[in-house]
Amino acid sequence: MSKSVLNAPHFHDEEAAYAFVESKLWPHGPVCFHCKSGERVGKMNGKTTRIGLYKCYACRKPFTVKMGTIFEDSHVEMKLWLQAIHLLCASKKGMSSNQLHRTLGVTLKTAWFMSHRIREAMRTGGLAPMGGAGVQVEVDETYIGRKEGRKIAKGYGHKRPVLSLVERGGEVRSFHVETATVATVAPIVRDNIDRESLLLTDESRLYWNLGTEFYSHDAIEHGKGEYVRGDVHTNTVEGYFSIFKRGFKGIYQHCGEKHLHRYLAEYDFRYNNRVRFGIDDTDRASRALAGVVGKRLTYRTTRGE
Repeated sequence: MSKSVLNAPHFHDEEAAYAFVESKLWPHGPVCFHCKSGERVGKMNGKTTRIGLYKCYACRKPFTVKMGTIFEDSHVEMKLWLQAIHLLCASKKGMSSNQLHRTLGVTLKTAWFMSHRIREAMRTGGLAPMGGAGVQVEVDETYIGRKEGRKIAKGYGHKRPVLSLVERGGEVRSFHVETATVATVAPIVRDNIDRESLLLTDESRLYWNLGTEFYSHDAIEHGKGEYVRGDVHTNTVEGYFSIFKRGFKGIYQHCGEKHLHRYLAEYDFRYNNRVRFGIDDTDRASRALAGVVGKRLTYRTTRGE
C-alpha cells in the first residue's frame, strides 16, 4: 500500500472503518436490514459499547452494516477487513493466506476464510452478453493443476480445464468446466457473447460449428506454427492466462478444485478493473467493497463445498 493509503483513518481506527463501510453501502443513510426502512433509524448511543449498532424504531430490531454481507458473524475488526480487501485488490498476482496471516496478524485459518469471502465479493453474475457488432472476442481454454482424485494420465486428462472469453480492449469472463467438450463449452459461449461479435479462437474442434452462430469466426492454427494472421490471434486471452498461471503457481501453489471458481473470479475482477480503465488500487478496493452485500459465506459451508 502506498504511504497515502496507509495513512487513511479507516485502516487504523475501528469507528472510522465502520463509518467508511457505511458511507459505501448506505450512501443515503442507514437502512434497516430487517424491514428495509431508513426512516426511523437511530444509533444506540449510550446503551451499548458495540461500534456501528443501530436500532430501527419501525420494527424495533437492532442491526449493523455487517448484516447480510461477507462480514456478518465475523469477529475480525472491520479495519482489518478493509486492509485485506485492499491488499488482494492491489496485488496483481494475488496474495496467499500465509502472507495475509503474517501481514494482518490473524490466524492462518482466519486469513484463509477472509480471502475466500473477499473473492466471493469480487464474483459477478447475470451479466449482459459481451461483445457486439464489430467487436472482437477471443475464446480459448487452458488446463491447470490436477483434478482431485485423478491419477496422472497422458495429455490433459488429469488437468482442470478453464475457459476464458476476452473482449479485446474490454473485460474477461472465466469458467471452470468439468471437461472441455462442445457440450460444456458451447452453452457458455452462447450465453456470454453477443451473436453480432467477431469470434476469434484457435483451431480446436470445440468451435468449428459454434463459430457459424456468430457474425464471423476466424481461427488461428497453432498446430501449423501460426500465431498471428493480420488481426486474427488469441494473444489477448493467452496473456490473461499467463497472469493467472503465474499467480496460481507462484502465489497460491495449490487450489482445491471446489474453490477454483473463486480464484478465477479474483483474477477476472482485477483484470476487469485495471489501470488501463483508469482504475487504481483504491478504486478497485472500493468496487470490491460494493460487492460484499448478499454474499455471506460460513466457514463450514466453504470448507465442505
